[in-house]
Amino acid sequence: MTDRSANGLSPTRLHSEFIATVPFKVRAKWAARDLALRALSLTRRVDCDGGWIRFPFYHHVFDDERGGFARQLDYFSQFGEFISLSDAVTILESGDPIDGCYFCITFDDGFSSCLSGATPILAERNIPALFYLVTDLMGRSLTPDDAIARDVFAFAGTGTTLDFLSWDDCRDMARAGMSFGSHTKSHARLADLKPETIETELRDSKQAVERELGQVCDHFCAPYGIPDRDFNPARDGASARAAGYRSFAMGTRGAMRRGADPLSLTRDHIMANWGNHQLRYFLSQP
Repeated sequence: MTDRSANGLSPTRLHSEFIATVPFKVRAKWAARDLALRALSLTRRVDCDGGWIRFPFYHHVFDDERGGFARQLDYFSQFGEFISLSDAVTILESGDPIDGCYFCITFDDGFSSCLSGATPILAERNIPALFYLVTDLMGRSLTPDDAIARDVFAFAGTGTTLDFLSWDDCRDMARAGMSFGSHTKSHARLADLKPETIETELRDSKQAVERELGQVCDHFCAPYGIPDRDFNPARDGASARAAGYRSFAMGTRGAMRRGADPLSLTRDHIMANWGNHQLRYFLSQP
């Protein structure tokens, strides 16, 4: 693991580079899943009668995903309005009826494509988004043989690096209307940590975001994100609240409705190269 541009390799710019060594058998499963969802989506409709907030979340928008990402945002806009995460949490905290359909876009991990790929498309449409940062990895570049790149971030590249946003990148994004939250210091699985280590991961990452970017860091996202496997919802939600966070995001799907707890924020994982049929299928779920 090195600072960016210190290893002589070029950064990953394409999703095809990110998945370069993914086996054929895995790619075949992806294709079969896509066909199944295409068929299932034919009878589905997105409920736009109001009363919900959905949280589509991404990890990257590489150069060959930019067109798909723009198309997806335009598709979402057919069913609801885009709001910031802070506004979404304020609505949920109020307990009042939700008077429409809303989308709130977030990104996990803080890959550098968030600046080069996602931010221009979001800013062009005046869409706010929040980016969860792994603060110990800011400005870092992981080579293909790096265990963190492979095992933590599923990087399957060969001749390119997996690069992370720098603090200067985030300052540029903030000027474009983007905001930031914590994804811990080290992308740690909270279920594996002692309570005092969890406290450090939550506190130190929050302080780093606030110190470097001059924004209040109100929002936390659990790495890996599956309740009871990757984190303890009751314990870790309470730890986040004690650390000063207003929300705790997970990786489980579903809409948030009146009375939902922002410290158990459900989100819909999206890949920027998915077709609208996949979006329709997942958005049709409760």
